[in-house]
Amino acid sequence: MRLLRVLDLGGEWDLLDHHFEHIGKLAHLIYLSLRGHAQVFHLPNSLGNLRLLHTLDISGTSIIKLPRTIIKLVKMQRILASEVGERYWRLYKDADGQSLMSLPIYSVGCCVSCCAPNHLGNKLNLDDAAQINRRNVCTAFCCSILPYYAAGGRSPGGVEVPRGIWKLKVLHTLRTMDISEGKTVVQDIKKLTRLRKLGLTGINKRNGQELCSAIAHLSSLESLSLHSNGEPGLSGCLDGMSLPPENLQSLKLRGILVKLPAWIKGLKNLVKLKLWRSRISGHDAAIQVLGNLPNLATLRLLYDSFIGEEVRFSFCWEAFPSLKALELNGISSLKSVGFEEGAAPKLELVQYSRGMGSPSVGLFPGLRYMPSLKEFMLIGRTGMIPSWWRTCKAS
Repeated sequence: MRLLRVLDLGGEWDLLDHHFEHIGKLAHLIYLSLRGHAQVFHLPNSLGNLRLLHTLDISGTSIIKLPRTIIKLVKMQRILASEVGERYWRLYKDADGQSLMSLPIYSVGCCVSCCAPNHLGNKLNLDDAAQINRRNVCTAFCCSILPYYAAGGRSPGGVEVPRGIWKLKVLHTLRTMDISEGKTVVQDIKKLTRLRKLGLTGINKRNGQELCSAIAHLSSLESLSLHSNGEPGLSGCLDGMSLPPENLQSLKLRGILVKLPAWIKGLKNLVKLKLWRSRISGHDAAIQVLGNLPNLATLRLLYDSFIGEEVRFSFCWEAFPSLKALELNGISSLKSVGFEEGAAPKLELVQYSRGMGSPSVGLFPGLRYMPSLKEFMLIGRTGMIPSWWRTCKAS
């Protein structure tokens, strides 16, 4: 076992924190994956003994903070984290907006749970509730849940990394990292000049200016994902970036924007763009900017990315010259998506889902001008589709 190089534990295993107490003895590991194990809250400091490790995947776990010793892993190339496991989402969600005054209440909950761990397991509907012991519960609360509440509800979609992460000079993929706790870690990111893929959450006006400066220095960056919960979201946080990375090919923005950042128009190599809950009100101006991006091939506009009494998109002549896939999902006030002749000549796939209600007749005028269209996916009330589709084809 000590010569093991790849350890992929993703799957239906019932793993808990104490199963990793001796992980540091596997000194030859180059790949470690705990993907999907929501009952894992903590990694031990012995992780720092894995000096050959180049990939750490903790996506879907409940780990919100990496051990300090990770900065010793100078061969690390990829750190992958994502949203906490679904089982524990409500625990973190309840913390959003809480003040420190509520911390004693949750501390009492911690004590009760430590005294009756099996009861906690049953409360959370865990399949292996009988195996939950006092140590597991205390680790979960002390290393993850209580720190989260103490911070007033940090984003459960990211992991906090220690100061000194800049020492991982060959790191090229880092996602999703929570930067809500301070500017120091943002300054560390600025030094990771080999980064190609970066995902960040916890963005706010306190760290926004520093973040813009850091991103501008990442000349190798190809993929960028930025996420901010609640209000004001990303609004006003991204305006300080005058020169975005020239090679950026994929951009995901999740959170309130109100308007597109001015620097987006300069992303000449951008291939993929995803906007989620951006709440942009200037529809025409935004679509015009996006339509002028010469290499944009995939555009995903999701869940209130655009708002207003009536949202109408007009794809003008020669706009979106490289667009191949368009997804529109959850834009509740969307009234029309019009295509002029000569617009989006390479468009092959349109996917539309309103979420609530029926699709509007005449929603997609100009589809007959789409010479490359191969597939139209309509997600919603199937009974409305035949007559609605006939209307679309005739428009």
